[in-house]
Amino acid sequence: MIVVAGGSGFIGAAVVRRLVRDGAEVAVMTAHPDRSRPRIESLGARVVQGDVLDAGSLDRAVAGAQAVIQALTFPTFPVQRPRKRFTFEEFDHLGTERLSLAAARNGVTRFVFCSGAGAAPDAPKVWFRAKWGGEEAVRASGMEHVVLRPSWVYGPEDRALNTFVAFHRLLPFVPVIGDGHQRLQPVFVDDVATALAGAAAPGPTGTFEMGGPDVMDMDQILAVMMDVRGKRKPLVHFPPALPKLAGFFLQLLPKPPLSPEAVDFATGDALADTGPLLAAFPLRLTPLREGLATYLRR
Repeated sequence: MIVVAGGSGFIGAAVVRRLVRDGAEVAVMTAHPDRSRPRIESLGARVVQGDVLDAGSLDRAVAGAQAVIQALTFPTFPVQRPRKRFTFEEFDHLGTERLSLAAARNGVTRFVFCSGAGAAPDAPKVWFRAKWGGEEAVRASGMEHVVLRPSWVYGPEDRALNTFVAFHRLLPFVPVIGDGHQRLQPVFVDDVATALAGAAAPGPTGTFEMGGPDVMDMDQILAVMMDVRGKRKPLVHFPPALPKLAGFFLQLLPKPPLSPEAVDFATGDALADTGPLLAAFPLRLTPLREGLATYLRR
């Protein structure tokens, strides 16, 4: 059995679909089983209750598993809510540490962590430092492990590129925060799912970065998106100060759509050295245009 933490989310659900398609027995760990059950069961997996904020809930969640895949983010990602403990530190670092310790205690032989390109102990951004902390916990666990560091992941259920798709559908222009020159390496969610699912089987171990085959800036990515949808519209750039100001107030809402920190998260570079990953695992990386064409209609 393979337990997927976060298996009802964007990346996690794609991992579950891949594992189920490959014939694996899959359980999805969720802190809210009643709320998540319909989606999880529709993916072909069963539900186990467990919350990375509650170490006492995790032993039962991973009992009997041969492998655990940690693909979990906090509910308001990327807007942190410290009062609810919805933070990068609590989920990516300490939550991964709690989960890996429980997995090791219960005889799990392999642990896979979906981290992020840019993770480092001295990174300037908290999300990269938190992911590094989670990586270190996995590396110290004693289990065979794979840490995967994807760059900018896109797909039918993402919260990033699909925002621009909605703008393109509804507005006469596409708004872009900043100058549009941030450098990205968009990687298709199905490719990430294939890598994470494959890493749960016996095989190579270690830490691997993952990006798509195209290195582009945001303006170029949006141009490809518009081409796939069949209509070009002008890009209108806004200085980051404006959405940051809006985010300062919006972060106070019960379900905040934006915060100043989230603006920084959305406008940073995301590049990866995929060479070591491709040398270790048999993967084909999907070009952006090809990936978008699988779900965006003209």
